Amino acid sequence: MPLRTPLFRGERRLRIALVGMPGSGKRTLFDAVSSASPHTGKLAGTRHAYRECIVRSGFDEASVIELPGLRSLHHLGPDDLAALKYLLWGDARPPVSLHEPGGPPAPFAPPDLLIQVVDATRLESHLELTLELAKLGRPMVIALNMMDEARKKGLRINVKTLSKRLGAPVVPTVALMGQGIAELFGAAMNAARDAPALPQPMSRHICESLEPLNEALGRPEIGAAFRVPHPFLLMQFAAGDPYFRDELRQHFPRMLAQLERLRGEAQRKLPRTLEEELHADRQHRAATLFAACTGTGDLPEGRGWQYWLDELFLHPRWGLIGSLAVFAAVLFVVFEVSAWLDAMSAARLIEALAGWQPQSAAGVVGRAVADGLIGLAGIVVPYMIPLVLLLVTLEQVGVMPRIAFVVDRGFHQIGLHGNVAVPFLTGLGCNVPAISGVAKLTQGRARVIASVLITFVPCSARSAIVLAVAGKYLGGAGVFAIFALALVVIAVMGRLLARREPELGPGQVQEIPPYALPRWRSLGSETWARTRDILTIVTPLLVGGSVLLALFHHVGADTLINTLFTPVTSWWLGLPAVLGVPILFGILRKELSLLMIYQALGTFEVGAVLDGVQIMTFLLFLTLYVPCISTFAVMLRTIGRRQALAAVALSAGVALLVSGVVRLLLLGARAAPAAIPFLQQ
Repeated sequence: MPLRTPLFRGERRLRIALVGMPGSGKRTLFDAVSSASPHTGKLAGTRHAYRECIVRSGFDEASVIELPGLRSLHHLGPDDLAALKYLLWGDARPPVSLHEPGGPPAPFAPPDLLIQVVDATRLESHLELTLELAKLGRPMVIALNMMDEARKKGLRINVKTLSKRLGAPVVPTVALMGQGIAELFGAAMNAARDAPALPQPMSRHICESLEPLNEALGRPEIGAAFRVPHPFLLMQFAAGDPYFRDELRQHFPRMLAQLERLRGEAQRKLPRTLEEELHADRQHRAATLFAACTGTGDLPEGRGWQYWLDELFLHPRWGLIGSLAVFAAVLFVVFEVSAWLDAMSAARLIEALAGWQPQSAAGVVGRAVADGLIGLAGIVVPYMIPLVLLLVTLEQVGVMPRIAFVVDRGFHQIGLHGNVAVPFLTGLGCNVPAISGVAKLTQGRARVIASVLITFVPCSARSAIVLAVAGKYLGGAGVFAIFALALVVIAVMGRLLARREPELGPGQVQEIPPYALPRWRSLGSETWARTRDILTIVTPLLVGGSVLLALFHHVGADTLINTLFTPVTSWWLGLPAVLGVPILFGILRKELSLLMIYQALGTFEVGAVLDGVQIMTFLLFLTLYVPCISTFAVMLRTIGRRQALAAVALSAGVALLVSGVVRLLLLGARAAPAAIPFLQQ
């Protein structure tokens, strides 16, 4: 990534105002880059609200303010006048406005740069406002929005010609689909580093007629009192703007008569009133710009596959369907392809060692080590490698960035950005690389919230238990209910955590890259980078936990463990006390909990020992509580000991609360005449 100086960060952060006519797409553009909790307020003395948030673009940061819509800068009512005052003065009121009641229009400095959002389908009318904004003397970038609609209407816009004629960068965008936004903010940062463009001059005959008035308004005392660019003050007074005329009357009453006389003389030299002439001149210059850079024509024959893919993944209506299709593909890999690979790899190893039942302590330790390595292979070979390869491939071809943009607003509801969608999908395979992925994409409290929520994502090991048991005894409705409850828990916990930690970092400009074929070398290196924690962190914990529990069983500590877990298993969850060992065992090695359940109950027919309510309660608890000790180890490294311990306590508490409450509700529903079918089992 190229580095340009000066960097706009910290106290040197850039301040950008989004301006434009109503309906131009300012709100959509702001939503696309906004943080999860933007600051909102009202401009002083008005009903109009503004929104403000910090946005990160590359190495730079900017404070972006979305202002109410402005149709013109002339003859403004009180509400629109407050927006103009902010653009001119911000929180530093000039001498001419010190007598006004109340404070400054907004509690922050005026903008360093303007981004005018323009509706490309109504370019000519929007260019009139562009010509007015140019006289504010600030760097300006034009966001030529709704370019997709303009193309559908057969409108062709030469962006380079328009940029050259205006003397300001023009960036085509489709804010609703995230296209061009990264380029827009990149151009804004570059424009802020370069000298601002000169204002667009009025026509020659108007400039000549206003020359005496221009000299009279150029007195230093007037400039010091208003603190606005001189061309803008001249334009406002010449157009008869009541606010500026009234301020001149109050602060320079002796000069006002001379200024009015010069204005009248200028008007007599023109065929129309000065206000009408200025308006006609802006219309003429806007029409000339429009004609110079636009053309019309029929739509090109056919549309490429990139267009239709963007319609699927970025369209406001179809984007969610495209995201769900990718989600379904990930689930297919996890539950179909991975299950077949598991049967061909780890399952055969388990079958090969089934006859090895050592009795000595050394033999027990050796078998435990073998079980731990088999469990590791059962995670990496069937689940981790295919899933991570699929997700990295989708990233490199450009699908995942589009999904991240589409789901960004939904993730805002839980205090996060859409870029964490990939780690959340990775969590369906294993929570360990998912949390590692979050650590690379987020920081601060957003990292903590994302890491905590990922612990509730059912990994492949937990999903396998749910599918094996619930699929057999509770049917499809029971399986769906468990996964749906897990999704509800993630959403509710995200909302609660976001409210508790409202400041979640800056917004992000998400780049929508072009589609591309995957690069095999980088595909392999990225897959290794995301799965190497399995070898460095998971392996020793998995093998060590297996040895520890095998020794517990060898010395007969099972009874003690079951007794200690009786308040959880029997009293609150209503389960047999012998399930205490599988609960503890699941903390260390979740993927072998199913075998421990069979061993604890003494049968492979779980339905012969547990009824429907008990099966639902137990599986829901296993799905929600602490995933495994390996996940805890990764959280120690990424979010720190205090936050990791708090996350484990929260996970266990939520699992106990939700599963216990669901059990009570199911027991109450069992007696109902139209009870849920599996409750009667």
